[in-house]
Amino acid sequence: MEQPARNRSALNEQIWKFVTQNRIKSFHRDLLQTRFLKGDKVHHDPISGSGFKSSDLYNHGFFSAKIKLPSDYTAGVVVAFYASNGEIFEKTHDELDFEFLGNVKRKRWRFQTNVYGNGSTSRGREERYFLWFDPSKDFHRYTILWTSTTIIFYIDEIPIREISRSDAMAGDYPSKPMSLYATIWDASDWATSGGKYKVNYKYAPFVAEFTGLVLHGCATDPIQEVLATSRCSSEDDDQLAGTTYAGVSPAQRMAMKKFRRRYMYYSYCYDTIRYPIPPPECVIDPLERLQFRDTGRLKFSLKRRRQDRRSKRRNQVSIMKSYGDEDDD
Repeated sequence: MEQPARNRSALNEQIWKFVTQNRIKSFHRDLLQTRFLKGDKVHHDPISGSGFKSSDLYNHGFFSAKIKLPSDYTAGVVVAFYASNGEIFEKTHDELDFEFLGNVKRKRWRFQTNVYGNGSTSRGREERYFLWFDPSKDFHRYTILWTSTTIIFYIDEIPIREISRSDAMAGDYPSKPMSLYATIWDASDWATSGGKYKVNYKYAPFVAEFTGLVLHGCATDPIQEVLATSRCSSEDDDQLAGTTYAGVSPAQRMAMKKFRRRYMYYSYCYDTIRYPIPPPECVIDPLERLQFRDTGRLKFSLKRRRQDRRSKRRNQVSIMKSYGDEDDD
């Protein structure tokens, strides 16, 4: 993986706090390396959730890690990799999320991305998707790029969601410094199939593994940001904007469009019950819009869509065989 340029003074030596089974440990890691010497594990048991966070807050950033999710029956267990400042700005917090929503055996994994700006939790911007692989079998890289103008979510090298800042978004675009977090916790009441499947602690402990962490951004004091005395410069943001991940190539854009049409099963942009007028950052694809109900959910299951595609391909093959027979005659 090609890594972005880095500010060595900000990244040379960071302290990460890991909460593991009610014990706090501090690890010094050289984050200029793309991989830890050993993977770091986050456990969850019936007593409490677990997690880690960066010791600094960052004014925009490139946050990336290779993650392996808990295996076996994990219904109700949410693993989150996200940036937030909720501990400092409780009522006006910003947040950027990857949330993996637990899983039942032989079912496909589901996850969501979400964006909050300035405490806009009543205007959630979540999208939900299926994964096209089993994330408990191997490590995959999950990335959030956040600049002053763009937010892009990646899985491995594939961009899956892009938000471009507009004046109409105003404070709904995340703008205050955030820390990076990873957590694992019991969300039985909503996570897996809307809370239908709960956490079963017979399968505990649930272990999420993180490695290959990359964190790039300007470490800053959030109070200074509010007072407009930040030491972060436009040059720092330009470095982020100049990274490989900040630009989506034509091939990547095609891959993103393919992913969204195949695996996205809910989008707030198409939820006209919730938002009669789509939020300003929504780019409505007329063909994609036809696939969604007014609730923002797919009209047909992805399984049904795959069956329809297979049926269509079989019909095409049958037609081509007929043409071939006519040519032979």
